[in-house]
Amino acid sequence: MNVDRLVRETLQEQAAEQPGPPGDLAGRVLAARRRRRTRAVTGAALATAALVAAAVAVPALDSSDPGRRDVRPAGRPDVVAHPDQAVPRDFVAAGRVGMAGYAAFRDMRQRNGDEVLVRSYWLLNPRTQKYEKADDRWAWVAVAPGMRTAAVLEGELPARRIGLLDLASGEVTRWITPAHPAAAVEWSPDGKRLVATTYSKNPDRLVKVPGTSPAPQQHFSRTGWVVVDAASGDVGPFRELPQTPGEKDGGYAGVARQDLHWSHDGSRLYVQQYEGPRGRNYRDWYTMAGDRTAAPEGERHAGWPRAGLSPDGKLLAADGTTEGSPILDPRTGKQIARVPSSEQLAWADSNRLIALSCGPGPCTGKNEQRTRLVLVTVGSDRTVPLTALRERPKGYKGVWSPMLTTR
Repeated sequence: MNVDRLVRETLQEQAAEQPGPPGDLAGRVLAARRRRRTRAVTGAALATAALVAAAVAVPALDSSDPGRRDVRPAGRPDVVAHPDQAVPRDFVAAGRVGMAGYAAFRDMRQRNGDEVLVRSYWLLNPRTQKYEKADDRWAWVAVAPGMRTAAVLEGELPARRIGLLDLASGEVTRWITPAHPAAAVEWSPDGKRLVATTYSKNPDRLVKVPGTSPAPQQHFSRTGWVVVDAASGDVGPFRELPQTPGEKDGGYAGVARQDLHWSHDGSRLYVQQYEGPRGRNYRDWYTMAGDRTAAPEGERHAGWPRAGLSPDGKLLAADGTTEGSPILDPRTGKQIARVPSSEQLAWADSNRLIALSCGPGPCTGKNEQRTRLVLVTVGSDRTVPLTALRERPKGYKGVWSPMLTTR
């Protein structure tokens, strides 16, 4: 298999689920290659897929207010589960977090030999509480906290404008036009701002280069980022941030799509990197003015999982394996607990997480590649299934990837 395509597909998988060794992308890629080779021989064509970047947007609670810990609004079911649905039809939620939608992808071969990764989305209709197929013109979708509005980009990426989509009506209520085209947008934890990562070319396109490898190659075209005020549509200053030689030439860590993400409190931005000291995942941090900076105090030990800090800031979700996911003390980086999941996606409250987990049964063999959405609790081995084992939407290459935010 083409290495660039393999890396890209593996990162699609790892953004929401992380089977394989923790913190070692090269190992994960090679493991994925071995799994794919085995499936090719056996004819078991089960592939997993996940959405890069904007799949999880869960704002922090005020850690200075102890009354905010594990608050569950009255009159709303704490857990909404459909463990019989392998491709979700009805709303799924736990605690303060709901699944705003899900995504699946396909590789589309072009006449010139290029390949383009194309995403499709199913979004929650707030009126019916069911997931509906979104318009195919949306190449990128990020749902805001509250699950009433989504930021959308038109394909092919990068897009010249950002739309704010009303999820109930399906209508775009505002168009925002940055000076630089964007290939990703992500909501701030408070739902008031968007960070748009800008590119000069589509980071999801593999380009056929005459005279080189017969397989299409990645190309690196990130130009920087801007922050957008969602209420006014005002676009902040452009912050230049091209990919570094290390990002381009980092072996399996050289990935064309490297977007900006928000810190837990929305005060800084980071780029996820895949191989650091001792093989750990790590993050490059930036101020809102675009300068390199240190990690926030509670995120110095953050790795891959987008769940990150718990709402009260006392626990940190860490890189997981098929044997479970560690919970760290964010001050020291030391493990203080482990939960039965392969990937921690979002904190349902300060003691429970929505996660992906194999099962039922041991996480070995074919079962390792089959995961379902579950609710896990720190200090307990019990899992509460929220969906059935994930399956591919009809006509798509991989299983669906959840999009989580506060409800």
